[in-house]
Order: sequence, then C-alpha cells, then structure tokens
Amino acid sequence: MELSSERPMGTSLQNDKPIYLDYNATTPVDPQVFHAMEPYFKEFFGNPASAAHQWGWIAENAVTKARGQVAALIGAKPMEIFFTSGATEANNWAIFGLLSKIREENPTEPIHFITSNVEHSSIMKAMAAVEKMGVEVDFLPVNSFGLVEIETLRKAIKPHTKLMSFIWVNNEIGSINPMGEIAKIAKENKIYLHTDATQAAGKIPMNVTELGIDLMSFSGHKIYGPKGVGALYIRSKDPKVQINPLLHGGGQERGLRSGSLNVPGIVGMGMAAEICQKTMTEECHRLQGLRDLFWEKLQEKIPGVRLNGSPTERASNLLNITLPNYKTEALLPRLQKLGVSTGSACGTGATVVSHVLRAIGLSVDDVQCSLRLSLGRWSTEDEVLRAVAILKNSLQR
Repeated sequence: MELSSERPMGTSLQNDKPIYLDYNATTPVDPQVFHAMEPYFKEFFGNPASAAHQWGWIAENAVTKARGQVAALIGAKPMEIFFTSGATEANNWAIFGLLSKIREENPTEPIHFITSNVEHSSIMKAMAAVEKMGVEVDFLPVNSFGLVEIETLRKAIKPHTKLMSFIWVNNEIGSINPMGEIAKIAKENKIYLHTDATQAAGKIPMNVTELGIDLMSFSGHKIYGPKGVGALYIRSKDPKVQINPLLHGGGQERGLRSGSLNVPGIVGMGMAAEICQKTMTEECHRLQGLRDLFWEKLQEKIPGVRLNGSPTERASNLLNITLPNYKTEALLPRLQKLGVSTGSACGTGATVVSHVLRAIGLSVDDVQCSLRLSLGRWSTEDEVLRAVAILKNSLQR
C-alpha cells in the first residue's frame, strides 16, 4: 500500500500557507482512512451487537477486520485487542482494572506500583489516584535524557510490586525507553508490565508477544486515524492477564468494555494501522532525514539553541528545543504560520510548566523558552526550511 498523494485539508504546498509542526498532538486523518470509514456512517450504519440481521453482521465483520489490522501492527493476536475511546481511557483501564482484579483476589495484600516522573498526565494522575486508594506508588526519576535507568528500576522493586508502567516513546521529548530491558526485569520478577505506547505504535517496529509486554495503550488519532478511538492490548497467555472492566453495561468487548462500539472510528483505526505497518520503515527513514535537516539548520541559524531529550534514542519525527532567553509564549504571536507546541499538547490550554522538561533538569526559565516541533506524513523539506526562516525572523524581531 502506498501513501496517498492527496493532502488532507489544512496542509498545503503553497509557500504562504501555515506549516503544521504538531503531529505529536494529533495527526490529520489519512484520505485512505477517511474513505474506508465513510460507508460506516451512511450505508453500513449497523450496531455490531445486533446479531439478528445483516446490518449488524456487516458492522461486526468490519470490527473483526479492524481488530486484526491493529493486532498485526503490534505483533499481537486479534483477541488481545480491546477498543476504547482513546489512550487515556486505555491507560486508566490498565491501572484501575488491574488494581481491582488484584484486590478482588487478595483484599488485604499490600500493593506496590512503579512508574516514572515523565509519564503522560493520564498515567501520572491515575497513579496519584490509586495512591490515595492505598497503593504504594514510586515515581522513579529519569536521567537527563528522560530515560528510565535500569539500576534505578531494579532497586525500586519490592516483594509486593505488582505493576510497572512506563511510557515507550515520550510524547514531549521523544526519548525511547529501553522497553526490552524493562520487560525482561518485569518477567524475571513476575511483575505485570504496562506501557503507554501512544507515540510508539505505528512509528517504531514492535512485537509485544515476543517482547513480553502485558498491557499496552495506544490511540487512533496519533497514527492518521480518527479521534475518539484507541485500544488496550491485554496479553492472553504466558502469562494470561486478567483485569476488571471500568465500564459496565451491555457486555461488549467480551464483557470487558461495555458500550456500543464506535464502528466508523474502529474501521478508521484499523486502516490507519495497516497503512503504518506497510509504510513504517520507509516513512521513519524519511522523517529522520527531515528531522536531522531541521536540527542542522536550527543550529546554523539560531546560535545557542539546545536539544532536549536523548540525542540518539529518540523518535524519528521530533525535536524539543530550548531557545535561550526567548520566552516562547511571547514569541507565539510572531509564529502564527507555525503549528507548534510549547509543552505537552494534552493540557486544557492553561499555561503550565512541563513536568517532563523539569524532570530532565531544565530550569523553569528554560522550560518557558522551549518548543516542541513534530513532523509527520505530509511534512516536506520546503516546510522545514521555511519553518527555520520563520523562527529565525521571529527571534530577530
């Protein structure tokens, strides 16, 4: 399958058009994905739970196909994929669902969870919530590149540690955690491993079955699919992972996630996963070339610019930079032609200091001088060069 040459609305080759550099926040729906979804809004509008007629059968078949497409992307079995409203729900379900199951089986047993201090807010806040429910939680510090250090992890393990949850690719700085080593430690100690793979799925090769991951969350709108749909991978054997549902009702998703399925969204996520699987190697190579060019030109044109995160173990599409002595909030009015982020894109719009950048050692002033620039499927070399020029001119002004 080839990438579509048709550019989504809002992206343009014209030199006077804005340049979208916030693909880590969300991606445009690929035209092929939209075309796959469209019939399920109009002709094939049935409910998969309606087993008595063809409308229901068609919808159920579409969901089954999408489940297989998503499973193939991550090296899982179709039966291990459970659709959700997005990665935030999947993250919460993994944590609260596992906690509920553990307490159901051993009500008085002490419980210890381990995570890091650079996780997505849906993990950070869920872990803070279970802490109030009596769970002992360690938020491990990371190194200056934003990576979990293996020795720090080993030292944090306790006899009653039940879950480790670590982000695979950091959404703000792009650093890639050593998930293979982490999984090995989890397996050795018989601890469940969950990963928020929202920025990893579809962008780096993975096989969750071989790696030994037990629970994994990811989302459709980060891989050129629609918003409002995501998935939780739940390992089915070696070991079989059992968690309790968060939502109760009609018993959809084999009783684990009730609620009428978002069929068009699921179809879209399936098609997006298939496209990513078939184009990942070539696309990652292309984006890495653009990212490296971007960084080279930024250093050439903006003296003193600094890179945040790992210089080597990092996502192919992302630069998080600090512009010394230039507050990015003040620069934004001059950057109206650039779609950039000054921190995590999952907040409410309020100005907050990035906990990720603080955790890797940046001062509050440096955090306020930082930008996240993320490339994607329709980014071009011309856009990169124009973006550098716009940034340089905004600083000179």
